[in-house]
Amino acid sequence: MFAMPPTSTTRPAGLSIFFPAYNDGGTIASMVVSALLTARTLTPDHEVIVINDGSRDATPRILDELARLYPEVKIVHHPQNRGYGGALRSGFARASKDFVFYTDGDAQYDPQEMALLWERMADDVDLVNGYKISRSDPFHRLVIGRFYHHTVKSLFGLKVRDVDCDFRLMRRSIFDTVELTKNSGVICLELMKKITDGGFRIAEVPVHHFHRAYGKSQFFNFRRIFKTGVDVLALWHDLVIKKVHLQGRAASAQPAERGGTSPRQ
Repeated sequence: MFAMPPTSTTRPAGLSIFFPAYNDGGTIASMVVSALLTARTLTPDHEVIVINDGSRDATPRILDELARLYPEVKIVHHPQNRGYGGALRSGFARASKDFVFYTDGDAQYDPQEMALLWERMADDVDLVNGYKISRSDPFHRLVIGRFYHHTVKSLFGLKVRDVDCDFRLMRRSIFDTVELTKNSGVICLELMKKITDGGFRIAEVPVHHFHRAYGKSQFFNFRRIFKTGVDVLALWHDLVIKKVHLQGRAASAQPAERGGTSPRQ
């Protein structure tokens, strides 16, 4: 059920929505328009940001036209591809509202289900993490994905049901203390580990996952899988063995003090 906009007596919570996009010319326009229509049912204070990560198809031209048509839409063009992590970092840096939602531009998730996460956000929640009801991928991707999921949950001590579901709503204030550094796909693992170790409060909501209708995955080839394995081990060494992200953190900093209000207030 969609959340109703706040009354005029209460300051509406702002919502930044962003999409990392790489060669998503066949899907990004529908994703942006769907996100805009959904955001208008949630809060009048919203923006949609798309990070064009060096796309070589029609994506840049489509995005520029969307920005011309819709004043809420903002585009960031990376002249060169920075990787998935680089695109996410740009999106988080550009987001200016109280709450930040992101998902991918390839239409494997439905932006309308952002309303489910918005409804679940509350005073005692800092991040609402989607988890896939079922994964609509070829068999080999399902096997690799499940192996990766269970391995990293064990290595990093994570309790969330779906580490790699790129469908998340969070308080922007999280990034007052959480700094992301990775440019590869392991940024999702870095994000969830640092948020967990920071004591931030996580809720989970089931969402649908759809078959990729346009383009192809940039991850599922041997070279990238091998590189991801190396990146995961390096991240494990830094965050689990050395705990570099916890060094120097003020003992008095409590996550509850960083909280805020529910977006529905």
